[in-house]
Amino acid sequence: MAAIDDATGRLCEAFFIPYECSFGYLKLLKSIVNTYGIPASIYQDRHSTLHRNDDNWTLEEQLKGEQEPTQVGGALKSLEITPIFALTPQAKGRVERLFGVLQDRLIAEMGLRNITGIEEANMFLTGHFIADYNRRFPVRPETAQPAWRKASRSVDIERIISFRYQAVVGNDNTVRLGGMVIDIPEGPYKRGYAKAKVEVRQVLDGSWRVYYKDRLIAHTDPTPLKEPIRAKPRRKAKARAASEEQWIYMASAA
Repeated sequence: MAAIDDATGRLCEAFFIPYECSFGYLKLLKSIVNTYGIPASIYQDRHSTLHRNDDNWTLEEQLKGEQEPTQVGGALKSLEITPIFALTPQAKGRVERLFGVLQDRLIAEMGLRNITGIEEANMFLTGHFIADYNRRFPVRPETAQPAWRKASRSVDIERIISFRYQAVVGNDNTVRLGGMVIDIPEGPYKRGYAKAKVEVRQVLDGSWRVYYKDRLIAHTDPTPLKEPIRAKPRRKAKARAASEEQWIYMASAA
């Protein structure tokens, strides 16, 4: 996984992961935001973790006139990052050339050092390769004014860049989600939350949080992260015409 600043060619982040998934993109996004700030836009492809490629619409989505975004898309929307979607690899330009360099130079340097495992490879990336790459290849941007926005202190990055789910609290004051049971402590004045609609978040360290009206009311220890499975709609609708907007892949800022 890798992200490059479109204005300068700077390698913002890179790491190895077993397969392309929502967790990988969220981890990449979180690293970029924490290191550089919030980019104006992100150029990406139409991978299913980034773009809704299905024709299934829930009744709620039909009423709203738009599909709910993917987990990654929801994080971009919350951070007010404009997603731009490429239809071809060639359209992604700089990031595709970056991967050409990585597949050539990075793999060759790892081979010289007998690096064959993901953990070793990531240590080499963060400890040497990224800094060396950024000494050699970036260029000055045409406009010196940065397009990165500093995240406000009021913005909860941990919460925004995470897996999000909607749930309803049961009569036993618990939330049940995909076999996971989260007990909710009593609220003020021994208040229960039965039948309340809540937002459930699994942050990237694997722990769970439950929010009611933006107030944290429960949290748990970490559990293994799993790729989210989109629930099937209650009622299928005819395929809608594709929106003129298209979602795309990794990554530019200015």
